[in-house]
Amino acid sequence: MMRLHWSSRSPFVRKVMVVAHEVGQVGRIERIPTVVALTRQDPDVLARNPLGKIPTLLLEDGGTLYDSVVICEYLDGLGGTPRLFPAAGPARIEALRRQALGNGAMDFLLLWRGELGRAAPDPRILDGFAAKQAAVLAALEAEAAELAAGAFDIGRVAIGCALSYLDFRWPEAGWRAAHPRLAAWHASFAARPSVRATEHVDA
Repeated sequence: MMRLHWSSRSPFVRKVMVVAHEVGQVGRIERIPTVVALTRQDPDVLARNPLGKIPTLLLEDGGTLYDSVVICEYLDGLGGTPRLFPAAGPARIEALRRQALGNGAMDFLLLWRGELGRAAPDPRILDGFAAKQAAVLAALEAEAAELAAGAFDIGRVAIGCALSYLDFRWPEAGWRAAHPRLAAWHASFAARPSVRATEHVDA
């Protein structure tokens, strides 16, 4: 049995769990509830992952994998034939590009939330995060038709998880009105059994 340092609040952990469901590996993963933050470290995580971050996957042979990019590709390959990571060529590069976009969005959303939690948030930093969010949403609206038409892959997992985290932490954001094609695609993403099984819980 593999063991995953896990939190229902983490978008990167959710990404891993969506992949685990999609590729039929979720039954082989034991979840270890874990809390880490810039001001709070978990010694068990640090002992296996010097970055001190989640997700961290403990393998059956005693090895350790991190971060979500590596863990997701590992899980995808356990069945022999990759399902979410195209093997080579333009399709793989496009999936990895979209994964980078989704991961980057999750990164700045987490940092944005951290900045908002400070006693005196820097308005220049907040404006920068808002500009990045607007740019990401505009870019995704422009390629929403391609997202809807193509095969479900790791890029779509990452983008979908980023948008779902935006909904989780900023339910008042109201991004759908100005991005109707992206909203329609995200509705189809949110309806997938793997996504419904991995809902964020603030607990």
